Amino acid sequence: MNIAIDEQTRAEQAQILAAQRRKRQRVAASALLGTVALLAVGAWWLLWGRFFESTDDAYVRADWVAVSARVNGYVAQVLVEDDQPVQAGQVLLRIRQDDYQAHEQRASAGLQEARAALLAAQAERRVAEAAVAHQRQAIDQARAALTASQAEQRRSDLDLRRYQGLVRDQAATTQRLESALASAALARGARQAAQASLAGEQRRLDMLQAQIAQADAHIAQAQAARQAAEADLQLAEQALRDTEVRAPVAGVVGQRRVREGQYLVPGQPLLAVVPVDQAYVVANFKETQLQHMRPGQPVSIQVDSYPDTPLHGQVSSVSPASGSVFALLPSDNATGNFTKIVQRFPVRIRLDAGTSQPILPGMSVIATVDTHQREVHR
Repeated sequence: MNIAIDEQTRAEQAQILAAQRRKRQRVAASALLGTVALLAVGAWWLLWGRFFESTDDAYVRADWVAVSARVNGYVAQVLVEDDQPVQAGQVLLRIRQDDYQAHEQRASAGLQEARAALLAAQAERRVAEAAVAHQRQAIDQARAALTASQAEQRRSDLDLRRYQGLVRDQAATTQRLESALASAALARGARQAAQASLAGEQRRLDMLQAQIAQADAHIAQAQAARQAAEADLQLAEQALRDTEVRAPVAGVVGQRRVREGQYLVPGQPLLAVVPVDQAYVVANFKETQLQHMRPGQPVSIQVDSYPDTPLHGQVSSVSPASGSVFALLPSDNATGNFTKIVQRFPVRIRLDAGTSQPILPGMSVIATVDTHQREVHR
């Protein structure tokens, strides 16, 4: 009986020893697997992992445009609805055009009047130029008459002196001397009359030239009036065109506040156009993550709305200052109880084309930048 008990005890001890050996083997295997895993993780970190910078403080953004009216008036027609895609230049709404059409017609009539006034001033100058040309001919004739009268006076004076000598020598009669005196007096009077006529014609020429200068002033005034009328017409035509509010960019309509019959004033926000096709990502990385980050580095993006659809992009730019610097109330650390806080810098990421899912501004994403390539040539 004791022999049977001893054999049973030895069998139990053998089982215990076998179990302990298996436990030690499992522990050794686990330790080996753990070591291999640690080595693999360490190798991955050294070769790849340490080059990736990731953040979940990232969102989709788009440079949406607030559309407003440039002229005032009542809304005649609204042509778009919320969430409707539109093209650049597409008419979004129309303002009543009655008053602006009347202003355009009045400006057009004013321009026609200014053009007619300019034509009249130019015709006035042409008439004055013709009168000046005619007057120059009259002056030439008066100058020729003066020359002839001067020659006649010299001849009469010579005849007078000759007859005076002849009378002294009693070679001519007193009657001939008196006739020579009368001829000399007539020649002198004719010369004086010719001189007066030439002076009068010259004064008339001066008056006509003054009329040309006055006509030039009228032309300049009419040209200025025409330019002002053209500017008024351009403003009226622009105001008439502005009664049609158009989309500045292609995108999707949102925040539509305008309704038919509503009175609008210039600058009043009416709706927003969001260019969803030009969406980008703004990721706020810690300042400790920016050491090796450069524009052009590849980025992996996971959108919370599409966790199974990875996106790709590239670093476009890094903000020149942290978000707190551009805050409405910047932080002031000049206090006694200072607590250092790691700052975050916005990094703009350009999305690659080809995504099949709609990427909408405001979506949350996880952005991971591969900084392995330190020098990027774009």
